[in-house]
Amino acid sequence: MPSDTRTRIQAVARELFVQQGIQNTSLRQISERLGITKPALYYHFSSRDDLVRSIVEPLVEDIEAFLRGRAPGGEPRALLDDYFELIWRHREVIVMMVRDLTTLGHLDLGTRMFEWRRELVARLLGPELTTAQQIRATVALGGMSDCAVEFAHLPLEEVKPTAVEAAAVVLGL
Repeated sequence: MPSDTRTRIQAVARELFVQQGIQNTSLRQISERLGITKPALYYHFSSRDDLVRSIVEPLVEDIEAFLRGRAPGGEPRALLDDYFELIWRHREVIVMMVRDLTTLGHLDLGTRMFEWRRELVARLLGPELTTAQQIRATVALGGMSDCAVEFAHLPLEEVKPTAVEAAAVVLGL
C-alpha cells in the first residue's frame, strides 16, 4: 500500500502536470507545494519519469484489465458504456498525457495505446474490418476520449449518455 506522502506527491504532481505540462513542472515545484524537501521527494520517486510512470500506471493497468476481461462478441453498447467510465476515471491522466505528447513516446505509451485501440475495436466490431469501419471506430473512440477531457467539469451523468450514443451512431450500432 502506498504511503500517504507518496500519494500526496502523486496528487500534487498530477495537478501541476495537468496545469503546466510535465516538462514545465520541476520536482522542486512539487516539493515546495507539499512543504517537503527535494531529498524527501527523491526518497519516494527516483526521478520525474518515475513519478510520471507511477501516475500513468493505474490507467495502463485498468485498460489492460478491461481488455482482458472482455471477450469478442460481447454487447457493443455495454462495452462503449464501460469504456467511457474507464476513461472518465482517468481523464486527468489523459489530459496530462495529451498536454505533453512526448510522455507517450518516452514511456512507450504511444504504441501501446494504438494496440489497445485496435483490440477494443476488434471487440466492438470483429477482427475483419474495412478501412471505413476502422476510420469510424477511430473517430468514435477518439471522440469519447475527447468528451471525457473537454467536458470533465460536467457531471458524468450529463456527458456519458450523449458521448456513448454518439459513438454508437458513428459505429453504426
